[in-house]
Amino acid sequence: MSNQIRWANALSTRPSLEAAVEEVVERAEKSLQATADLGLVFISSAFASEYTRLMPLLQERLSVKLLIGCSGGGVIGMSRYGEAQEVEGQPGLSLTLLHLPDVKVQPFHLLPEVLPDLDSSPDTWVNLIGVAPETRPHFILFSDPFLSGINDLLEGLDFAYPGAVKLGGLASGGNVRGNIGLFCNYKLHREGTVGVALSGNIILETIVAQGCRPIGETYRVTEGERNIVLGLEEQGNDVFSNGNSRPPLEVLRDLLQGLSDNDRLLAQNSLFVGVARDEFKQELQHGDFLIRNLLGVDPKAGAIAIGDRVRPGQRIKFHLRDADASADDLEMMLKRYLQQTPADADALGALMFPCVGRGEGLYGRPNFDSQLLRRYLKNVPVSGFFCNGEIGPVGSGTFLHGYTSVFGICRQP
Repeated sequence: MSNQIRWANALSTRPSLEAAVEEVVERAEKSLQATADLGLVFISSAFASEYTRLMPLLQERLSVKLLIGCSGGGVIGMSRYGEAQEVEGQPGLSLTLLHLPDVKVQPFHLLPEVLPDLDSSPDTWVNLIGVAPETRPHFILFSDPFLSGINDLLEGLDFAYPGAVKLGGLASGGNVRGNIGLFCNYKLHREGTVGVALSGNIILETIVAQGCRPIGETYRVTEGERNIVLGLEEQGNDVFSNGNSRPPLEVLRDLLQGLSDNDRLLAQNSLFVGVARDEFKQELQHGDFLIRNLLGVDPKAGAIAIGDRVRPGQRIKFHLRDADASADDLEMMLKRYLQQTPADADALGALMFPCVGRGEGLYGRPNFDSQLLRRYLKNVPVSGFFCNGEIGPVGSGTFLHGYTSVFGICRQP
């Protein structure tokens, strides 16, 4: 048992912070039954005025040295009845304790001013984090939602640690910094990024459910500038028609005309653009597209603007998002994950980072994503928080998402 990773979580909905801390510590330690090497804590914004008290209260009761976490508009964890619960709009505290034999745990807090510029060498990023790339670390990251350099951070980490898993989210729960809390080793921070690098005897796998379903054909960008798509060419029989470029707005109008009445109505508010991240993959599947907002149209030029940079040669596909699409998307991703995972590879624990736009507001009932996860991964303890933006991989890169649920599933080699 000593070489086995152990993972325990406890969630409290008690309105008193002292009582909530006492409950989660007692239940998590009792469930873990081993020395904790890392703690993850998520606190709901209903406790915003008491963030300064959380770390001293935990420090009094916990023996674990390394701890990270953040605040969220809602938190996720295991109720005292052993059920996964998503607590939204009310007091909630979620504590995860991990026993990690033969795993190096490296926590960090990064302020925007210490981040290298993107012209720096990978060694600059490695020196900043303090973990060698050859140890193949996994990263869990929680960021201040007002941090303008989050995309640079993700790009820099991808540059220095290619192939390493990076997941997490932006803290949520308020429109001002004072309502946001980031926690690292019993200190409260209001800005930057807190995180941990895990290397050694641990596997962390991801599921990124972007909550959309594709509509229409796959198109190739024939002309684009910054985030403006100026020309599209339709794919036919897996090859592009070379030279038959059309204005994107014309393509979109034809596509919308072929939709059902319900989908046309949905497209008025929930139309998105998926950008393929793998330039070399011939057969693009569901999940191979990075979903981005459709920001606007230019009727005169027939152009569309999207929430990402585009360049000629990239492939795109239009998508729709609603509760049914989100549910179907997550179920499809969970099925695919199980098909690709060895039958004897038991999940030991799961992290869940959904957008604040999901949850009960999207599905009309609570605990949807967490219960669906546990339908496929039986009895796995789940913890996390509702994010202002979700961090997870699509293709070979790591991106900041919206309206997404990102899952991190822990296994042992």
